[in-house]
Amino acid sequence: MGGLLGDMSTTYETFISLVKEANLLASVESLLDWDSETVMPENGLSARAEQLSMVAALAHQKRTDPRIGELLGTLEKMTGEELAAANVREVRRTYDRAVKIPEELVRRIARASTLGKDAWGKARASDDFPKFAPHLAELLDLKRQVADLIGHTGERYDALLDEFEPGMTTAEVGRIFDSLRKPLADFVKALAASPKKPDAAILHRRFPRAAQEKFGRRMAEVIGFDFASGRLDVSKHPFCSGTSPGDVRLTTRYYEDFFSPSVFGVLHEAGHGLYEQGLPREHMFTPMGQATSLGIHESQSRLWENFVGRSRAFWERFFPEAREAFAESLGDVSLDAFVSAINTVEPSLIRVEADEVTYNLHIILRFEMERAMLSGKLAVKDVPEAWNAKMKELLGVTPPSNREGCLQDIHWSMGAFGYFPTYALGNLYAAQFFEAAGKAIPDLAHRIRRAEFAPLLDWLRENIHRHGQRYRAADLVQRVTGQPLSIDPFLQYIRGKFAPIYGIRA
Repeated sequence: MGGLLGDMSTTYETFISLVKEANLLASVESLLDWDSETVMPENGLSARAEQLSMVAALAHQKRTDPRIGELLGTLEKMTGEELAAANVREVRRTYDRAVKIPEELVRRIARASTLGKDAWGKARASDDFPKFAPHLAELLDLKRQVADLIGHTGERYDALLDEFEPGMTTAEVGRIFDSLRKPLADFVKALAASPKKPDAAILHRRFPRAAQEKFGRRMAEVIGFDFASGRLDVSKHPFCSGTSPGDVRLTTRYYEDFFSPSVFGVLHEAGHGLYEQGLPREHMFTPMGQATSLGIHESQSRLWENFVGRSRAFWERFFPEAREAFAESLGDVSLDAFVSAINTVEPSLIRVEADEVTYNLHIILRFEMERAMLSGKLAVKDVPEAWNAKMKELLGVTPPSNREGCLQDIHWSMGAFGYFPTYALGNLYAAQFFEAAGKAIPDLAHRIRRAEFAPLLDWLRENIHRHGQRYRAADLVQRVTGQPLSIDPFLQYIRGKFAPIYGIRA
């Protein structure tokens, strides 16, 4: 027995060292990508595309090393220890996907996404969809190839969705979205019919960028983001990136005539950052040191942005600071008026600025568009028209420009098809987690009111962050909340929060 355990230990250590090499290269790729989105000179684009293409190929070589396949076969027969078994299980999943994709295709995708993001940024700025269309067509073609090589039993979307939300299927996402659509639409109509309306115009006064930068950083710090292990920069589209729990990069964007995007954007990205900083450092560059899924990741950002950051309890503590920071614009605004304004429910054009009630309708739109594009039912040239039609159908508004329509998000320029559903899943996960946290911390609202965020962060670290990929998302939700994923906590949350604001019955 001692010899067997010794052999297993040596085999596992060799296996982990190979896995770490691949993930270390992936972290370098992430850092190069962050740089291109934040501080890289414009003329560095062509060289950066080649750099990212090369690093992606090297990471792919490491990820598909035949020795990993051999060691997986051995370890799957030998290991029963939970931590090691989780690493083996998750590496098996990514290995089996990766070996089906040729290196040249990996290079092409890395190059195309780098050029695509730049083209998207310019097309968005000039409201010129045709400028971006060839890049979108190329990325769709490349991702169809990936999906077909990986294989699927339902539709191409399944293969791409599994990259971001392991174990989730297109059919299950469709079922969840179908169950959400009517109650959300009905609630939006009920709120719209109420004569009691928040005054959202107070958020569109003058908010100097310098004051926003200072206040946003303060908000990230107070909820627990460690700036000794992270930073905050500006990008065209806010995101969270990083290489390790000790190096987490947040970005945001500023509008001097709109309070919400930067402040709530920072809280959102800081929520992602707290998850990254809370992952176990002793397991860096292995699945046990990585997030469960993008849906679970999104649950953390949405929880801090909305369940905490848009709550009355939060602003009972921080509205005096906001009034001091933006005295010219908020000096005559009451707490009640401010809280109502930041929780205005109104169908809007921009997803990242959407309220909590209508947000999931934006995701349903993108999910349906992506399925149609990947299947070939929707041609690239018809995307703007189809987008506008779905906006009218789901939200009752029509974008006046493609900048505010199909060009608003960066994801398609990255080739990240299958990513969008994780946002809505994150809202549902967040509602269940926050409900469970409230039961574990009975005075949670009081703690938030006193800016005592450590109990909530500690609960999240204990129940979610520290596990890495020990559990798949469905198992983690069941373990943490005692229930499978459900739309009910989310619907109860939005009804309980927004009905009083609008003076209607929940």
